This record gives sequence, structure tokens and C-alpha cells, in this order.
Amino acid sequence: MQPETAKRFHIALLPGDGIGPEVIAEAVKVLRAVEARLDCIRFEFEEFSVGAGEYLRSGDPLPEATFERLRESGAILLGAMGLPEVRWPSGTEMAPQVKLRERLDLYCGVRPVYLYHSDHGPLKGYRAGEIDFVIVRESTEGLFFSRRQGYAPDAPEVRDTLRISRAGAERLFRAAFQMAASRRGLLTLIDKANVLPSMAYFRRIFDEVAVEFPAVRTERLYVDAAALYLVQNPRRFDVIVTENMFGDILSDLAAGLVGGMGMAPSADMGDRHAVFQPAHGSAPDLAGQGIANPTATILSAAMMLDWLPGAAAGAGLIRAAVQRFFATSEERTRDLGGRLKTAELGDRIGELLTSSDAVFLSLIH
Repeated sequence: MQPETAKRFHIALLPGDGIGPEVIAEAVKVLRAVEARLDCIRFEFEEFSVGAGEYLRSGDPLPEATFERLRESGAILLGAMGLPEVRWPSGTEMAPQVKLRERLDLYCGVRPVYLYHSDHGPLKGYRAGEIDFVIVRESTEGLFFSRRQGYAPDAPEVRDTLRISRAGAERLFRAAFQMAASRRGLLTLIDKANVLPSMAYFRRIFDEVAVEFPAVRTERLYVDAAALYLVQNPRRFDVIVTENMFGDILSDLAAGLVGGMGMAPSADMGDRHAVFQPAHGSAPDLAGQGIANPTATILSAAMMLDWLPGAAAGAGLIRAAVQRFFATSEERTRDLGGRLKTAELGDRIGELLTSSDAVFLSLIH
């Protein structure tokens, strides 16, 4: 296919705050290497200022004109947002990424967890690929729903409400069942149905939707037990589905099993839009030093290519390059015990993508 007839994708870039611009730069570098490898895909990037830094400049972390442009984009690739010292009068941090989920109705939060090297995680005896599961997190309701409520500074108490709607739960569960059907066929519901009525309701809807997917095996765990089993035996899990706050917490625990937040990609998907971003925060203490691990952002870009119609070949290339790098190189970023710089890791992945390495080529076929 000639470049002029290649499939073109418009990607909105939101580098954000802290280390966000540094890791986004490496994801773009890798996507350019995908272009060099595949003549059927071309990317058009457009960068927007969103986050705590934008709030300091304009008074709005997500300007309305920017949001309208984002709504027109093919996909959104986000670095990290928020700074600890930049907060709303309520005391909460700026979180325009959460606002994007709500306004674009990105109800399906997908957090893959994959061990690329036995030395990356704290658990001994696990080889590469033996920890391999996905957390599917509801991203528009749950306990996060209360963040839109205000309170008076002199209020005698403050309450957060955990919202579960039938429509929200049904669409989440169907997405999770479909994902489990495409993997190893096991879906685990995590809730607190023994104590919270909202969670008992959540489980009841799960059981109703399960009837539609008889080929998928199911299990149900309370969130405290699930935290235990994730550490004791992460091999048991395939796809996990849970409420917003539980998913937020367990995603970080799961990332710790495979090397930390620098190895944790994520996506928030809706029926028409999607945002792809590393699961880590802005880490302002690391910003500007060139030592952040960009792997999570690079793998989030691969998730983006899986979502974009006709770009899945590029996703396979990226994951194969990451797998090959960690299997053959002793170089690591600081969070994994090495000295490799952010840009150097991006270079290594990009070089593999354009190489003729026989083992790499075997991974993508």
C-alpha cells in the first residue's frame, strides 16, 4: 500500500503534568516506528494543554474549546495530570482525566496486568507471562460519583455516595464478559455484597447478565479476599470486573505484582470515544530528570491501536517489541533497578520495531 492510500488516524495528545510530557514523547516515538514498519498506517498528532498546568495558565484545567476538539478526535493519548499543590477549594486535586471519563461516557476502564520478566515483581517463582490478567473497572459511577458533590467548609459531616445504576452495571458486565470470552473464559466479580446493599445489587445484575454468556465461567469474591488472592495466587485470574473505587485500588496492587506503575497501561473506553494513558500519576518529583519508565505509556499506545479500526497489527508490533526487549536486555529504568533513561528505553523499543531480528519477527506472527 502506498503512503498516500494508508489509513490515517487523528490522535489527540494530552501530555499533561509532571512526567506526562516525557512519557508521551516516547509513545509518539514508538508510534512513528510503527509507521516506518507498516506502510498501511499513518498518524496525525495534535497536542492540547490540559491539566494542573493549564489551570495555572487559564483558570480551567479542561477548557471547553479543548474538550470540543477532543470529542472530534479519533482517540486520545494522555500522559499524566494533576499536581499535589494545585487543588480545588474543596481540597481535592485537579483531575480533568476523570472529567473526560464522565463527559465522554467512558464507562469501561481496562487495566491489563502482565509480567514481562521474572525479576520485575516481588513474588518469586513466576516466569514471564505467568501473571496475565485484566481488571475491568467501571469508570463513571461507583464511589467516584460523589466527587461532583460539594460541601460547606463548616459542614458537621460529609458523606460520599456509592452509585450503582442498572444501565451502568449491565453495559460494564457485557463488556467484561466479551473480553473474558476472547481470553481464557473466566470472569471474576469483585464486590462487597456481604455488607453493602449497592454491592448486593451490583452482584444481582452480574448474575442476570451471566446467563447471556454460558461459555464464560464465573466466580464472585469480596474485595478484601480478592486483595489476598491477588498476592497469593495471581495466576488464578483472567478477567476481573469491579466497581470504580475498588478497581482504582486493586489496579495499583496488581501493578505492584509486575514491576510497578511504570509497567501499568490502561484505557477508558466508551461506545464512541476512548482515552489511553499509563495508570501512574504525574510524579512531579521525577519530572525533568529523564528517569521515568515510559513502558506503561507505550503499552497504552498499543491498546489504542487495538481499539482503532484497522490498526491492530501495530499493537501486536509494539507488544512484541516490549516483550523482546525485556527478555533479552539487561537494561532497565530506575524503577526496575537500572539506569536506563526515559528516552533511551523509547529508542530501544523503536529500534526493535524497525529491526529484522528473527525472534522479534516470530513474536508477531
